[in-house]
Amino acid sequence: MRRIISASLFGFLFLGTFSALAEEISLKDGTKIVGHMTAVSADKIEVETSYGKIQLKRSDILTIAFPENGAVQQSGTTEASSVKRELPKIDEALNGVMYTNRTGRFTLNLPKDWVISPELRKSPDTLAALSSRDKTRFMMVVQEEYPGSIESYKEMVILNARRNLASFEELNQAPVTIDGKASLLVFYRGALKGSNLPVQFVSAIIPSGNMYTKVSAWCIEPLFHDVQPSFEKTLNSYRSTGGQTTAVASKP
Repeated sequence: MRRIISASLFGFLFLGTFSALAEEISLKDGTKIVGHMTAVSADKIEVETSYGKIQLKRSDILTIAFPENGAVQQSGTTEASSVKRELPKIDEALNGVMYTNRTGRFTLNLPKDWVISPELRKSPDTLAALSSRDKTRFMMVVQEEYPGSIESYKEMVILNARRNLASFEELNQAPVTIDGKASLLVFYRGALKGSNLPVQFVSAIIPSGNMYTKVSAWCIEPLFHDVQPSFEKTLNSYRSTGGQTTAVASKP
């Protein structure tokens, strides 16, 4: 029998539709827990529910659905579906840990527990949406035409992140060589608006003529230190397979 542990009644009354702002955690035994994660460690996650705080073993967790990734619109459903249908079709495949995107003409080496998550694609510039199987780590690949320098493109990336995250903070940047090109790794963090969930990001910016590829990976901030080596390994594995991309591209 599936059980549902709801979030606090106070949160529901204060926020209107609390379930749209809470995390939904599915356990391997069929239990579904709805609440707010308040602490994360290497082996446990603490969740605030109407029953108080509970400790969950990470090994017992099947998936975590964050509101920004899985929220369903209650109004305007037809319009949302129409927009989704208009996104260009992506020719992609995952064979073991090798992800191949024939539309964007690139490959990535993913961690072994990752999957393709097309439901996360919201923009025609997004060529890939990927996640860990338990939906705690995420990655997107975007390609855009932009005539300026890599530094000015980076500033546009930061501006967009600042616009979409609360308590935004740019942390660091580092020059790297990816796919034989002088690239940038940019680190930043912020809180997801509505849930105030702290999230940390690393984005690789890879130039190719007037086309920029941005590979962004993120997770909740307490886990970032543990998964950062895996994120950077995947970002550095980006390889172009040559030729022009066939996805819709637009200037940011």
